[in-house]
Order: sequence, then structure tokens, then C-alpha cells
Amino acid sequence: MRTFTDGAGRTWSVAVNVDALQRVRDVLKCDPLDVEQFVPRIIDDPIFLCDVVYCICKPQAETANVSDVEFRRAMGGDSLLQAQTAFLEELADFFPSLAKRKAVRLVLQKYAELQEKVASLVELKLQTADLPADFEKALAGAGESFTNLPESSVSTPVP
Repeated sequence: MRTFTDGAGRTWSVAVNVDALQRVRDVLKCDPLDVEQFVPRIIDDPIFLCDVVYCICKPQAETANVSDVEFRRAMGGDSLLQAQTAFLEELADFFPSLAKRKAVRLVLQKYAELQEKVASLVELKLQTADLPADFEKALAGAGESFTNLPESSVSTPVP
């Protein structure tokens, strides 16, 4: 069982088991076992990640009298990364088949590699872009589009 610490300093245990995954299914109306659909969303959508982790940790939250709102308010940056890592590692370990575990870990690895490539391309594009010139060009085009609008029919007399 892995843990993470939220922004309020609370430590949460992430235990991925049948009960926890059933809570995720029931509350969020999604299938956490559909790894190809679920994992990218966990990685790309921090709000969805937070909702999933809250479902997993809900019994602990109830014991500690931490509402879903208080939980979400304490999640950001490093705590989200810790929660994501804990959840994904637990999910990979959940499957009884060693072949499925390997496949899930491969999906996680490939998706991480893809994210790294995208981030590198975006960084390269931003470093090589002439942003002031690009902005000027975009603004110049926007100004023309407003001055070339047709007259309002309200101010045009009806014949």
C-alpha cells in the first residue's frame, strides 16, 4: 500500500482493491479496469485524478471527518503527483495476472514517454518562436476583423 501527503499535511493510504475500484465505478461512472481509457485521463486530468483518489480514500476521509471539498482544497502540485504515482503503481499491482501487470506497467511507461516527448516539443517550439512578432501578427488580424463587420440591421432603415 502506497501513501501520499496532501497540502494540509495529512497522509493518505492508497489501497487499490475490489471495494475501492467498485466505489470509483459507482461514483464516477467509469471503468478503472479499462486501462487504455482510464490511465490517460488519470494522467491528463488532475480534477479527475483527485476524484478517483478521493473515492479510493473515502473511508479514511470519513473517519478523519474530511469532506470531499476539504480533500480537493488540499490537492495540488506535489500532492497530486504523489497521489497519481501511488494510485497508478497500486493499480498496476492490483491485477492477479503477471501478464496483465506487465501490460499495465508498459502502458504507464509508454504514456509517460509520450508526455515527455510532447513537453519537449512544446518547449522547443516556445524557445524558437518569435512570440512578439507572432502576437503582433495575430493582433493585427484581429483588429481588421472587427472593423470589417457589416452594419447592424438595427441602424439600417427598412425600405
